[in-house]
Amino acid sequence: MSLKELLFGKPIPNDEAEEEKIGPLAGIPVLGLDALASAAYGPEAALTILLVLGAAGSRYIGLLIAIIAVLLLIVQFSYRQTIAAYPDGGGSYSVARANLGTKPALLAAAALALDYVLNVAVAISAGVGALVSAIPGLFHHMLPLCLVLLGLLTLVNLRGIRTAGMLFMLPTYLFVCCLGTTFLVGLVKLVSSGGHPVPVAPPPQLPAGTATASLWLLMRAFASGCTAMTGVEAVSNGVPIFRQPRVRGAQRTLAGIAGILVLLLAGVALLCHAYGIGATPPGQAGFQSVLSQVVAAVTGRGVFYYVTIASIVTVLCLSANTSFADFPRLCRVLALDGHLPAAFAHSGPRLVYSTGIIILSLLAAALLVVFGGVTDHLIPLFAVGAFSAFTLSQLGMVFHWRRSTDPRARHYRVVNAVGAAATGLTLGVVAVSKFSEGAWMTFVFIPLAFILFHTTRRHYVKVERATETQEPMRVVRAATPVVVVPLKRLDLVTEKGLQFALTISPEVHAVQVRAQPEECDELGSYWKSRVEAPLQAAGLPVPKLVVLRSTYRQVVDPLLGYVRKLAASHPDRFIAVLVPELIAHRWYHYLLHSHTATLLKMMLLFRGGPQVVVISAPWFLRERSHPFARVAVRSPRRSFQDTRVQEPVSESP
Repeated sequence: MSLKELLFGKPIPNDEAEEEKIGPLAGIPVLGLDALASAAYGPEAALTILLVLGAAGSRYIGLLIAIIAVLLLIVQFSYRQTIAAYPDGGGSYSVARANLGTKPALLAAAALALDYVLNVAVAISAGVGALVSAIPGLFHHMLPLCLVLLGLLTLVNLRGIRTAGMLFMLPTYLFVCCLGTTFLVGLVKLVSSGGHPVPVAPPPQLPAGTATASLWLLMRAFASGCTAMTGVEAVSNGVPIFRQPRVRGAQRTLAGIAGILVLLLAGVALLCHAYGIGATPPGQAGFQSVLSQVVAAVTGRGVFYYVTIASIVTVLCLSANTSFADFPRLCRVLALDGHLPAAFAHSGPRLVYSTGIIILSLLAAALLVVFGGVTDHLIPLFAVGAFSAFTLSQLGMVFHWRRSTDPRARHYRVVNAVGAAATGLTLGVVAVSKFSEGAWMTFVFIPLAFILFHTTRRHYVKVERATETQEPMRVVRAATPVVVVPLKRLDLVTEKGLQFALTISPEVHAVQVRAQPEECDELGSYWKSRVEAPLQAAGLPVPKLVVLRSTYRQVVDPLLGYVRKLAASHPDRFIAVLVPELIAHRWYHYLLHSHTATLLKMMLLFRGGPQVVVISAPWFLRERSHPFARVAVRSPRRSFQDTRVQEPVSESP
C-alpha cells in the first residue's frame, strides 16, 4: 500500500458509489453536527453579550432561547418542503435559482459559502475553547491546536463520506447521551431542591452588573444566540448523499437534528438560569465555557465530567464536517452552472469533491490565523451568512408554492412566508446589532463572492461564444511549419528534440541564447561535426543554428522576439516551438534545477501570437536504454557528453 492509499484510502470505482450513500442514523453525524454543536456556542454567545448585566444575565437566557427555538422549528418545517421539492440538493441556491432568478441565487450561494467557511473556523475554535476550559495550560496554544485539528478533519473528509459517517457516529451520540444525562440529572436536582439546586462545583462568580437590560442589549444577545440555528440548512444541501428513498431519509434526518437541538438548547437555558451560570470573558486566562460550568455544577469534576467535556470537544471539532459535506457540493452545483471553475465539479478517487474540500480548508485556516482562533471574534460574521440563506430559501419557496397545484400549497405558502418574514427580521437585527463588531465584513465578502461567481460565468459564456461553431470543418492545405528548438548545449535532451523536430518539418531552427556565456557551450565550434555531418550522411535536412546574444542576460525575451519575427516573416505558416525538457523521476529533483522551460512555454502561450504552437519533448532520466534515447550516430568521443557536470537545457515544472 502506498502512502497516498494509506492516508486517503484506495480509489472507489463508480459502480460502488451507491454503497457510499448513508441513512438517517449516519446522516445526523455527517450533516447534523454543525447544528447540534451550536448548542455549545449559541447560548454562550448570547450570555457573553449579557455579561454586562452580571448575575441578572442568566435570567433572560430562557426567553431568548425560547424565541430561537420557535424560529428553528419554523425554518425546519420550511426546509422539509425544500427537500421534497428539490431533491437534487443545492438548498437555498437551488430554490432561489428556480424561483427568484440568477442574481438572488448567487447571493444565496455567496451567503451559504460564507456560512460554511465560518462554520469550520467557529466549530474548531469552539472545540479548542472547550478543551482549554478543561486544561487551562493549553490556553497559549489555541491557534496551533486549531490548525492541527483542521488538517486532521480535512484528511478524514478526503477519505469519503461513509468513512466520515462511521468515524463521527460514536462521538455524536456520546455527546447527545452525555448532555442528555446531565440535563436529566440537573432537572431532577432542580425539582427536588424546590428550584434552588446546590452546584457540586460552583461556577465562577459573575461580575457586578454595569448596565440594564435594554431592548438594544437583548437584541444583540438574541443576534449572537441565533448562531444556534446555523447548520439547519445542511440536510437540504446534501440530499444526494442519502440512500433511496433519499427524500424520506433526508426529512427524517432533519427532524431528528431539529428535535435534538431544541432539547439541548432548552436544557442549557434551564440549567444556566437555575445555577446562575453566565459566560466568562473569551480569550482571557481563566476562561470556562458555559457547558463546562453546567456539567461541573450538576455532576462535579469527576470521570463523567471529563468524558462529557471530551465528547463536547470532539463534536465541536467534528461539527465542521457539515461544511466539508456541503460546501464541495454547493461548489459543484455552481461549477455545473458555470459560476466556478470546472475542477469543483469533478469528484476525486474517493467519490468526494476534493477541490472544494481543499479550498474550504485553506479559507478556514486563513480565518483562524487572522482571528487568532477565538470563537467570539467570528460570531458576528457567522449569523449574517446563515440567515441570508434562510431568508432567500424561504422566499423562494413562497414563489414555488404560488405556482404549485398541490392542494396544500396555500398552507405551505403561508408557513414559508411567515418563516421568510421571521428570518428576514432576524437578519436585520443581526446585521444592525453586530455591524460594528465585525458583521460589516459580511457585506464585503458576500458581494465579492457574488462578483466572483458572476464574472466566472461571464468568462465562460464569452469563451463559448468565441469558440463554438456549427459549420463543417474547414479544410486548409497549410504549409509545413517552421520548427524552433531552443537549446543551451548539445546533449541527449536536445538531441531527442532535434530528432523529433526533423520528423515535423525540414525547416528547423536550433536557437541558442547566450545569456550567461560561461554557462553555454560554443555550439558553432562542433555543430558541423556532431550535427551536420551525421544528418547529411543520412540524407536528412540540417537544422539551422542561430545564436542570439543577450545584452541584459535574459533568455526568454530574446527567444520570444526571434519567434515573433519568424511568425511575421512567414504569415502563412505555423511556428512550432519544440521545447526539450528533462523529466526527473523523483519530485525533489525538481528543486535542484531551473525551470526556464516552464517559463518559456508560459510566455509563448500568452505572448507568442496565434501562429505559434508550443510542443514539449520530454526526456526521462530513465530513458537512456530506450531505443528512442539515442538514434543519431555517435562520434567516437561521446559526442553529446562533456567531462564536467552539466545543467540540462531545461526542466519540466
